[in-house]
Amino acid sequence: MRIYAVIDTNVLVSAMLRSMSVPGSIIEFALCGTIIPVLNKEIIWEYRNVLMRDKFHLTEEIVEGMIQSLEEQGEYMNPEYSYIELPEPKDTIFYVVVMEKRKEEDAYLITGNIRHFPTEYYIVTPREMLDIILCRKS
Repeated sequence: MRIYAVIDTNVLVSAMLRSMSVPGSIIEFALCGTIIPVLNKEIIWEYRNVLMRDKFHLTEEIVEGMIQSLEEQGEYMNPEYSYIELPEPKDTIFYVVVMEKRKEEDAYLITGNIRHFPTEYYIVTPREMLDIILCRKS
């Protein structure tokens, strides 16, 4: 079973700060190949930029190791930029990338800020994604 998903930065941050959490489980599934992270250069830049903030106390080595692991497991998309009005403009790239991947096959956007995106079945919280994975495995 392989599930394609764009992972919002807030999920990655939560996982990095608390590995024994639902977001931590999502990242574990991404690192073992159950979830195929869907990425692009802007998303990687956002991950790096946010994770390196002093308040998170993460070393460059830890951040770069995680990003490299996600890149090794992931698939890059280079979508044509399309404008969509979202409550948080920086979230646009995550939505655009998932929509580009959905042109090829089913893909999800996993976010802790579900209210920042349109209400669609493929925009899910980490808990909802975990439930999807566990249902497919049984």
